[in-house]
Amino acid sequence: MGMGRGAGRSALGFWPTLAFLLWSFPAAVSPCKILKCNSEFWSATAGSHSPASDDAPEFCAALRTYALCTRRTARTCRGDLAYHSAVHGIEDLMSQYNCSKDGPTSQPRLRTLPPPGDSQERSDSPEICHYEKSFHKHSAAPNYTHCGLFGDPHLRTFTDRFQTCKVQGAWPLIDNNYLNVQVTNTPVLPGSAATATSKLTIIFKNFQECVDQKVYQAEMDELPAAFADGSKNGGDKHGANSLKITEKVSGQHVEIQAKYIGTTIVVRQVGRYLTFAVRMPEEVVNAVEDRDSQGLYLCLRGCPLNQQIDFQAFRANAEGPGPHRPEAASPAPAAPDTFPYETAVAKCKEKLPVEDLYYQACVFDLLTTGDVNFTLAAYYALEDVKMLHSNKDRLHLYERTREPPGRAAAAGCARLMPSCHGLPVSRGHSRAQPGCRVPAAGPCLQARSWASRGCPHEV
Repeated sequence: MGMGRGAGRSALGFWPTLAFLLWSFPAAVSPCKILKCNSEFWSATAGSHSPASDDAPEFCAALRTYALCTRRTARTCRGDLAYHSAVHGIEDLMSQYNCSKDGPTSQPRLRTLPPPGDSQERSDSPEICHYEKSFHKHSAAPNYTHCGLFGDPHLRTFTDRFQTCKVQGAWPLIDNNYLNVQVTNTPVLPGSAATATSKLTIIFKNFQECVDQKVYQAEMDELPAAFADGSKNGGDKHGANSLKITEKVSGQHVEIQAKYIGTTIVVRQVGRYLTFAVRMPEEVVNAVEDRDSQGLYLCLRGCPLNQQIDFQAFRANAEGPGPHRPEAASPAPAAPDTFPYETAVAKCKEKLPVEDLYYQACVFDLLTTGDVNFTLAAYYALEDVKMLHSNKDRLHLYERTREPPGRAAAAGCARLMPSCHGLPVSRGHSRAQPGCRVPAAGPCLQARSWASRGCPHEV
């Protein structure tokens, strides 16, 4: 079977294009299972688009299997950009490799265990691919921060502000030089203002000799234990071992370790919806090229004021007599079959005996959604805080944050202000001088102006 010319170049361009589309146009959750088709094809071929001639028949069989998968989900994927990109990519590859549309569709066996010394198993990764080792050579231990999103949805920012937000649709959680995290929140019930996270996309950017760009994507009823290309580590570079994904509980709990940036991410599916938690060094939190857009991501600056729900007003109304309906400026209408207030309190007390904001979030969610799984979402969110937060005295929060933008900004900047102390500051993606906790000089130069007028785009 002959192979068409130029196959390698065109094929290599197919998946980066698909990854770009997945990130740029995040779709609302639907029955479309194109991500499953993509992952199965990559897993079957080990991401290879230039097979040896002996493997071409099996590669064609994998393409036919891939095409069959896309046809099975075609009805539910109309209008999905990732789906249409995959269909065109399959046609292109089949043409270039002279694959017939008729033939066996069994999965190929191209993937083999890595030989000794392969990057999949290396323990001798470059020092720059181990954040703490690199950092400790130049200064004291790094300061770590935590951000979490769960429930209907409740946000705990890197500065320990706690907010309940509407934020329907696609929103950026994290956007810095090393990774992007974006969530999509959809209504829990038709016509309800109560929303929850139904889709999550994480992009780990290409970093020096450590990792290739990797995309992780989860959605309702689809919590993969691998990246979008079917792999479980950072690729073929010498330090690929510094990025790993581990399935803790099948279909329910995934943990991603990015040692090269000192970051741990926990993704869970609780009931139908997703939760997100991250532990990240302050240096990485602040590593952005464009300071003007830094304030646009939720983990750093919180939800826009017009997207926040007045938690305390809702609670006061729910505890009082009469129909339990919030009267806040940004209301969250109760679902038709919600729990009575006393029942919601009792259920939340079972899992969350401390009456902190996680307990209050649990009560709020039961009143607005009527879904008892939100009790577990709050419980696991607190468990993730216990595992990821560096300050054990700040595990429980008791005062919800709804501050005027300027004051909240000053507090947030003070908390995350870099300690440069006159040290040279590394710029861009490098950590040439890890002694300064921010890889760009901007915050050190802007500290006074931020303290006086608030952080850029603070909401």
